Parts: sequence; structure tokens; C-alpha cells
Amino acid sequence: MSDAGICPFHDLLDMQTDVLERTMCVNLHNAYLLVQADRMVHQAWRGAIVAISSISALVGGEFPHYTPTNAGDHSLMQSVAIAIGRYRNRCNSVLPGTILTDINADDLADAVKCERMITRTPLGHLGQPDDVAAPIIFLASHMARHVTGAALLVDGVAYVNLQ
Repeated sequence: MSDAGICPFHDLLDMQTDVLERTMCVNLHNAYLLVQADRMVHQAWRGAIVAISSISALVGGEFPHYTPTNAGDHSLMQSVAIAIGRYRNRCNSVLPGTILTDINADDLADAVKCERMITRTPLGHLGQPDDVAAPIIFLASHMARHVTGAALLVDGVAYVNLQ
């Protein structure tokens, strides 16, 4: 499954409705449409769907137009795991913390904000794309043949630290 996501950085009180609608469409609606269009259930081989969500699916965040889409993606994967389980297909989600990517490069260019994000991550550094890729490869592999409907935190223990 291809997973696209956007996070337009806007303050809640001055954000236009079209920003919310576009974020919902790209982050959640497209994931639903991709899963619905997937024809794995009709293949002789069995497959796995792995969606990239976020720890904000569990704890919220500073962008209330973005965080509900992550909760929706996580819930979608659990529901789809039930719906396609009888076809012996699996469906899971990965919930990264702050990962250094193009989506947040400008936001993390602010040294104060970047240091705050590092400080809340007990491992003492932000994640890299490869830190998320390896768990995705595992969940898509036969090694995870009995793992479905699960959410795997990939966040340097940030979620637990936020509790």
C-alpha cells in the first residue's frame, strides 16, 4: 500500500476549512480508497497492508487538523484487519514519533523547536526514515504472519515519555 500524508502547519484559530478538508482527503480518505481498491483478497498469495500513522493517533498533538487523520488511519487498519482476515491477509499500522523527513524539515529548522522534540525523546535523537522502514519491512514479511490489527510504535519511547 502506498501511504501519502501531509501536515500543513497552521494554527487552529486561523486555519481555513479547505486546509482541514485537504488534510483529511490526503491522509485518511486516500488510505481508505487504497485499501478498498486493493485486490489482495483475490490473489493466490496472501499479503500485508502496512499504513504509516503517527504517535499522534494516540496522544493528539499541536495540529488538530492532522492528528485525527492519524487516529483514523490507525482505526482503519484495525477494521480492515478484521474485514480481510478471513482471506488470510494482514493489516497493521506503524506509529512513528518525530522522524526527520521533508514533511517537517521547515518546522524543525527552528532550533528551539527541534531541541524540544529531541528532549521529549528519551533516546536523545530524532528518528530517521530507515528507523521506520525496517519495522514496515518486518510487518510486511512472513516473519509477522500472525501479526494483524496491530500498531507498532517507532518513536524512541516518546509516546511513553509523554504520559
